[in-house]
Amino acid sequence: MGIIFITGIDTGIGKTYVTGLLGRALQEQGMRVITSKIVQTGARGFSPDLRLHRAIMGQEWTKWDEDGITCPYCFRFPGSPHLAADRENQRINPEVIDAAMAKLSRSFDVVLMEGVGGINVPLYAQYTILNFISERKYPCLVVSSSRLGSINHTLLTLEALHARRIAVNALFYNRFISTTPVMAKDTRQVFERFFPRLPVIDIPKFDPQAREIKIPPELRDFSRRFSRKPKA
Repeated sequence: MGIIFITGIDTGIGKTYVTGLLGRALQEQGMRVITSKIVQTGARGFSPDLRLHRAIMGQEWTKWDEDGITCPYCFRFPGSPHLAADRENQRINPEVIDAAMAKLSRSFDVVLMEGVGGINVPLYAQYTILNFISERKYPCLVVSSSRLGSINHTLLTLEALHARRIAVNALFYNRFISTTPVMAKDTRQVFERFFPRLPVIDIPKFDPQAREIKIPPELRDFSRRFSRKPKA
């Protein structure tokens, strides 16, 4: 299937949980899948987001993680990638990310790339996540929620991706973030009205450390689109 990019409407919106859960669903469909984090900030030496992916997928830390292939850039400062890199006298080079993803693509059926923040977060100067995705035409999955402000951020994100002719395969509706039932129901209906052909998949709250994690039926059905027999 190749590379699928997971983005969100904001930071802390649930991209890491969705990436790990989709990875687990694809694994259960018999696919060789690995997750990646293109840039990690606010960490030292390793990506805590990748650690969470591995826990959700029931995987050990891999050689790809140890070698930094699954996370080409990791910075200590907890800020936007361009600022975190600048504080360590570095600049994020998209070609370095491309090389890492190429290595993963040669060994796995699917590479799930988790982004950083929202689509207009700069990697450097005026070069954003949206520029990165657009140049490579990666199919995208968008993570949203029912929290106040999500309607505006979600519609702007989807419109920006469509304007760049980037395929959006699904909108993941994160139920981890608590709001009133009426707001949660209405927000979901707004997304369905504005984008009636876009699957909206609920991601309920779950324990990422649990040995058994129940895959939501909608996510399981969605993951079957990518199913094929693993390579020998």
